[in-house]
Amino acid sequence: MKPAALLLALLLPTAAIQADITIGRYDMVSVRDTATLETKVIADWHANPKDASIRQKLVEITVCEWWPGMKVRLPVTFLAPATGVCTNVIIENTGLQLKPAAASGAKLRLLKENGVGLVFIGMVPIDAMEPVGKLHLMMEEHFLQTKDTRYTPAWIWGISDMRALTAAMAEKEVFQPKKVLATGGSKRGVATASAGIADDRVTAIMPVVAPVIESPGGTYVEGMLPAEITKMNEEFIEKMKDPVGREKLLVRQKARSDERITVKMARDAGWSDAEMKTACNAAWEACRTTNYLDVLKQRGTEIFYNQGSNDNVSPGLVELGRQFPQLPVFIVPGGQHGGAKEAGFVKSVGGMPEVDENLRAFALHHFFGTRHMVAPPQVTTQWDKAAHRLAVKVVFPDHSEPQENTVWWSVNRHPDYSIAMEFDEWASAPLKKTGAGTYSGEISVTGDVKTLDVITVHAQEENGSTLTVSSPEIRLE
Repeated sequence: MKPAALLLALLLPTAAIQADITIGRYDMVSVRDTATLETKVIADWHANPKDASIRQKLVEITVCEWWPGMKVRLPVTFLAPATGVCTNVIIENTGLQLKPAAASGAKLRLLKENGVGLVFIGMVPIDAMEPVGKLHLMMEEHFLQTKDTRYTPAWIWGISDMRALTAAMAEKEVFQPKKVLATGGSKRGVATASAGIADDRVTAIMPVVAPVIESPGGTYVEGMLPAEITKMNEEFIEKMKDPVGREKLLVRQKARSDERITVKMARDAGWSDAEMKTACNAAWEACRTTNYLDVLKQRGTEIFYNQGSNDNVSPGLVELGRQFPQLPVFIVPGGQHGGAKEAGFVKSVGGMPEVDENLRAFALHHFFGTRHMVAPPQVTTQWDKAAHRLAVKVVFPDHSEPQENTVWWSVNRHPDYSIAMEFDEWASAPLKKTGAGTYSGEISVTGDVKTLDVITVHAQEENGSTLTVSSPEIRLE
């Protein structure tokens, strides 16, 4: 039996953890090696057909040889101003289409107004990558045989962002990055965090609807969720009245399953129960930012998570607030991961204008210092359960004074990983300024309150950009 201690260093070297599950390592020498990109130029540098102030290039690169004989190749789009060199670069993601990706929203403004270079790498679910419909099965088989988390989605998504940066740095006449901000949502948020943890060329990360402290969307070894939550989810789907919504929800569940292993698969491969339990967390270790905060702080990496309170891909938000209240976050009350409207997903965090503007504000802060990053608010609460009254006081330790300040609350929330949690209702009320950098309010909460979850949200406009931040999610009982 290998040592039980989890011995993770900055660059995620291969390390044995309990039950013989090992953390996949990134060989940063090869990650940064331009010679192994095997770059194929699809379309060399040329003016954007719709905007001559932008130049673009499309290539295909080798991300890695995932295992002997299995090279993963993905398309990369470079976007830059028509002239000059980009010293500030954003790494983002796109699909697998072999045509230049287009920038929009905050990214387009940062490109045109501020000269920020953009690098988009194709990133999709593993079952959609070549060989389509087979790669995820081969990945699972390698994981089952080796017990090495190199063969998991988090690992391959993370190295994709890093290799996209390597490809950009090979374009020396256009990209000479001094600061690099990685961003993306969902699987692309996993990639963002993984790259930020492993690669010190990345100086800031803004993951969106991505796991922070717990594993996303359920256990990596399916069949290990608590029985009561599994039952809750089955009953939820059975009670859905819209057959289209039910079908789309089942399709979502299957898509997640296609990138994971099952208890039966693990047992057939000779795994022990301890190994299965360990794998559920270890599979996502590459992107678990909270395990690396000290290293990232020492390095100077800036972090800003944008999450939904009702997103089962980013569970553990209450525990996140208890353990890491100083982690900068914008938790959208009632915000969901996204999905079919027929299934009830109507508040997709990734598509919110506030989140897009947050990217712009965060980038302006990180790249140019033209605005400050609002410090996480300090919240104190007084919950009078008998009187059903909640008093909230918010203090900004950096003396920030946001123009919009709101308290949100939700009663008797469903547990993490339950589908019902994704539809918990939230109510809100404004907070009033009661002092320098201080905001307060009182609310009345009706009903039989067993638990009360609270989030305060604050929007601060400065020098033409608006940054929206929140408190952690606070649970009162």
